[in-house]
Amino acid sequence: MAYTVEELNGCTKKFKFDFDDVDLGTQIQAALKEKQKSANLKGFRKGKAPLSMIQQAYGPQVENDALYRFVSEEFYKAVQEEKIRPVGYPNFGNTNFEGGKKVSFEATVETFPQVEVKDYSKYSFKKEDDSVSEDDIKELKDRYLAPKSEMVELKDEKAKLEKGQFAVFNFEGEKPDGTRPENMKAEEFVLEIGSGQFIPGFEDAMIGMKKGEKKTIELTFPKDYHEADLKGADVKFDVELLEIKEKKVPELTDELAKEFGFESAEDFNKKNLERLQNQKKREVQSKLQEQILEKLIAENDFDVPNALIEQQKQAVKEDLGNNLKQQGFNEDMIKTYFEKWNEDVTQKATFQVKSGLILDKISKKYEVEATDADLDEKIQEMADQSGMEKAQLEQYYKSNEQIKQNLLYAIREEKTFDKLIQDMKVK
Repeated sequence: MAYTVEELNGCTKKFKFDFDDVDLGTQIQAALKEKQKSANLKGFRKGKAPLSMIQQAYGPQVENDALYRFVSEEFYKAVQEEKIRPVGYPNFGNTNFEGGKKVSFEATVETFPQVEVKDYSKYSFKKEDDSVSEDDIKELKDRYLAPKSEMVELKDEKAKLEKGQFAVFNFEGEKPDGTRPENMKAEEFVLEIGSGQFIPGFEDAMIGMKKGEKKTIELTFPKDYHEADLKGADVKFDVELLEIKEKKVPELTDELAKEFGFESAEDFNKKNLERLQNQKKREVQSKLQEQILEKLIAENDFDVPNALIEQQKQAVKEDLGNNLKQQGFNEDMIKTYFEKWNEDVTQKATFQVKSGLILDKISKKYEVEATDADLDEKIQEMADQSGMEKAQLEQYYKSNEQIKQNLLYAIREEKTFDKLIQDMKVK
């Protein structure tokens, strides 16, 4: 064996090669033929110059190419012999070629770590309640109906302003020096009480006022207020409540349900209840899985290849970048964001890589596989839950092999978690 192997850590190995008698003839011929294809020598058409002319014109370069071929071939022979799984490309160094015969070099390469998962049968977890409450249903219905709602004035003269209601009022502010600037006054201003639109304390002080009531509110502006002359200032506001209004949400009728894309009010309630139940189950299951992964990672420490982390960081950045763009971030803002939160992105990527390696090990233990039948079942489930056409989802997930493989990988993880949970204590 013309090499030795040194383990630098759990996922990095250094190969040291030393050959005393090397014949690069085969590699030189291969390098000459490769160079011949692109060579432009005077008197010959491109790629048609004789090999002897190529050797004469490009001797040193061809020899370097041959040496590189030899180094690469010997390295990958050693990798196969050692039965390791490289991650990324090796880093070659300390290459010496003496007298056309002796060759020595080093190759450092990251490898997939040998992951050993400790017994997890005694792990205990508590699963959250995944039932859908009446408040959940009301909140969803209100989101649909909110654009159809209208502001209605309360006619009861004795009614008191409450949080969540809307105040129509006049106000005028007075600064510590007694001045009343225009930017501190308004007429018939509409404010949702509890929205936090005004400085702290203002909206709370209005709660309990009646229509037609006048009141002086004394407040202190926050020390970090955006106007310098008002930072930390003690001020007074003279307030007159003109009206109390509420948003009146209409009843869900069959006609409104049809406007939202449903057959009837009953169909609206049935389908949205199912979607809420599925959404809640997914959220609860996702939290449970996160807890399980955190425990598994904490209990099974191992080195992770930097190449895998960097690769996953790019995926995390792409995902986060798309979300930031939807929030109005431009490229410069996104760049600044990732510079500031680079450590968080690295930690998230590392967690995802470790999770994937552990789950891969466990899935092999359970002999879990994701089949085309599983894929069809998952697409049908997604269609039922989203309301999208199954054919449209099939076109998306089956037309691109990478997207298809990503979904199959996710299905394999789901099936692995199902097996895991059966072998753990989950209340």
